[in-house]
Amino acid sequence: MQKYLYNLATDEYRGLIPSIIKAFLFILSLIYGLVVRILILFYRLNPSRLNCKVISVGNITLGGTGKTSLVEYIAKYLKPQGHKVAILSRGYKRMVQGSGFRVQGYEAMGDEPYMLSKNLGDTPVIVDSDRIRAAKEAIRDYRADTVILDDGFQQWKIRKDLEIVTIDATNPFGNQYLIPRGILREPLTSLKRADIFILTKTNLHPDIRDIKDFLAQLNPGALIFESIHQPTGFYKIDEPDKLLNPDILEDKTVTLFSGIADPDSFENLIISLGIKVGSSFRFPDHHNYSPDDLDKIVRASKEKNTDTIVTTEKDAARLYELRAASCELKVLVLRIKLEVKNEEGFNSRLL
Repeated sequence: MQKYLYNLATDEYRGLIPSIIKAFLFILSLIYGLVVRILILFYRLNPSRLNCKVISVGNITLGGTGKTSLVEYIAKYLKPQGHKVAILSRGYKRMVQGSGFRVQGYEAMGDEPYMLSKNLGDTPVIVDSDRIRAAKEAIRDYRADTVILDDGFQQWKIRKDLEIVTIDATNPFGNQYLIPRGILREPLTSLKRADIFILTKTNLHPDIRDIKDFLAQLNPGALIFESIHQPTGFYKIDEPDKLLNPDILEDKTVTLFSGIADPDSFENLIISLGIKVGSSFRFPDHHNYSPDDLDKIVRASKEKNTDTIVTTEKDAARLYELRAASCELKVLVLRIKLEVKNEEGFNSRLL
């Protein structure tokens, strides 16, 4: 049902019946938009002020826009500058409830926070649906002077020092309708709150002039930066510290699988490395993998004489408990990093 509604919201389905459903969804989106506007107005009257700097990284649409990669980038940059950074996340779709930095494991943290905690070492990644409570913990227990709100654009209760909005250059605003008729989480006018726009995946959509013109007209005071997701290499799922060269799979046929919001970008990155895709399995975003899923992927790979399976880091976070390392075939994980054009200007604004 979730996938069907998403395909309706992105106008993948056409015809009489989808049109009738879309008309009903449009009415719901008007109601949703009214509620959102009221909530924004109410919460922004007296937002909570935290005793530290607050950087928000968020987006205005459903789906993957590269927020988590940017959060990792910012944390890695600020720490050597002498800042004590903590990341605050709600832990979307985690299976075990809990809160705090001491919460460990994919089930208790969610895939994205767990991936961040693995990649950032001793930087606290605090999982709590109450970001204000999480921020107080970060300040009290870890003496954080800076907190980064992962997916924080809709955190209207908190006063922010820097509001960063990531926008997917390949699909910036969908059909420009609010959910459930479209993929907008807020009206486009909300983008006036942003201090910085980061256009992501610009290497997959080179002509971004219209997007930049629209943003500049809507919010003339905001800075606009471009970024790409750059593959840095592969690693075996049980050896994340041993990064293999990105060209090791050039001209080789592999099987892909992913459970992310934008599988097209993952597949396009793989193809850009000169790798041939024999089979590709797409699961829902944040999919909780089962042994049967992995067996299905292995069987399909064997049928095509493919001995290598490739997935994303976000998916890898959900595979450790399945002992994917003991899989009959080689399971590799693509590691990417965010590269910002005019990095010096962006880093200067962060400081």
